[in-house]
Amino acid sequence: MEEISTGPPPMKSVMMFTSDVRDTDRGQVSKNEDCNYAKGRWVVDNRRPLYSGFGCKQWLSAMWACRLTQRTDFSFERYRWQPKDCKMQEFERFTFLKRMQDQTIAFIGDSLGRQQFQSMMCMATGGEDSPEVENVGWQFGLVKRRGAIRPDGWAYRLPNTNTTILYYWSASLSDLVPINATNPISDVAMHLDRPAAFMRQFLHRFDVLVLNTGHHWNRGKLTQNRWVMHVHGTPYKDGELADIRNAKNFTVHNVVRWLDSQLPLHPRLKVFFRTISPRHFLNGDWNTGGTCNNTTPLTKGSEVLQDGSSDSVVEDAVKGTKIKILDITAISVLRDEAHMSGYSIRPTNGMNDCLHWCLPGVPDTWNELLVAQIQYLM
Repeated sequence: MEEISTGPPPMKSVMMFTSDVRDTDRGQVSKNEDCNYAKGRWVVDNRRPLYSGFGCKQWLSAMWACRLTQRTDFSFERYRWQPKDCKMQEFERFTFLKRMQDQTIAFIGDSLGRQQFQSMMCMATGGEDSPEVENVGWQFGLVKRRGAIRPDGWAYRLPNTNTTILYYWSASLSDLVPINATNPISDVAMHLDRPAAFMRQFLHRFDVLVLNTGHHWNRGKLTQNRWVMHVHGTPYKDGELADIRNAKNFTVHNVVRWLDSQLPLHPRLKVFFRTISPRHFLNGDWNTGGTCNNTTPLTKGSEVLQDGSSDSVVEDAVKGTKIKILDITAISVLRDEAHMSGYSIRPTNGMNDCLHWCLPGVPDTWNELLVAQIQYLM
């Protein structure tokens, strides 16, 4: 699915959360470096959201700002994730930026990765106008090409701590190379065994790398994007990888192995592979009348008690490596009320977005889990 785009008065941007909430009825607190942050429950927190849904216009795409749409129920903004067996300090942006001083966080992935990047920018700035923040996209070649709708990504430097936060669009994480560079409608070689060129080129500049992929791995997307699968530099037509699920699995494992081999060369680098964000379409898909009209939080329950990840592809890929899993799948499955749904600035009849999330919203929690894990790797 492609990205698609009156309520109460604006909330004051939340500047600081310093309380360390412990779930005293949830057993002993474990060593946080060993914590399974994906095991726990959603709890109401009326101090949420972390930034205003009316603000953060510098970073937040209007199509994902549900406060700017016709939606009238915003209870989805009021939930915090509480891990079961360990405590997690709530996000405080000044502490986070101080920890990330002189460092670069890179998000590489699809439009859900772009949502996580926009969430991080809003969280890091408190959703406030920040004219001091510097656009440094040009340093990473992230400039809008002639005829393009948008650049391939964005990069911003927060000068007070010299912290850079960037996003690069790579929906499959594989290297995409036009077969005929002089033909604008050329087929594109999708090298399943070669990580994206951007990642290879700039890996040495990253301190934290967050990857994701998933929803572009279908025949419709490959056809639409004119992607032709290649392995060992030649087209791949017949065999095991012709099954798109196997091709995705192969690519994810390949990217993880390559990154794991690079870590000794980049000792300060911390790599996270984020698990897939769930879809919540009912009675159809995005283009066949599927909906996600529920606005009541946690109708599917509030707890995740499983030990393993619901994304077995990523879980298996990172096993035995130094790449960390950022496991958000099962906790996000419980939040079907927090999608864009049919709300948008310019609604499209019969089309609902049950893939992307309202912001502020669930991707803020993904970043909170990321920040909690970064803390114990530094």
